Amino acid sequence: MAKLKILAEYLSFLKENKKWWVLPIVIILLFFGLLIVLTKGSALAPFIYTIF
Repeated sequence: MAKLKILAEYLSFLKENKKWWVLPIVIILLFFGLLIVLTKGSALAPFIYTIF
């Protein structure tokens, strides 16, 4: 429940301050973070770390 409140507050912030350009950056960062966490112990990890 608290996670949804944080998301709603973040979207409200973007709407009020007209900062919609930040949303794709946040989505990409979350995607890469999730990718690193999910492939931490796999054989793909060395290839993912070379991206950064």
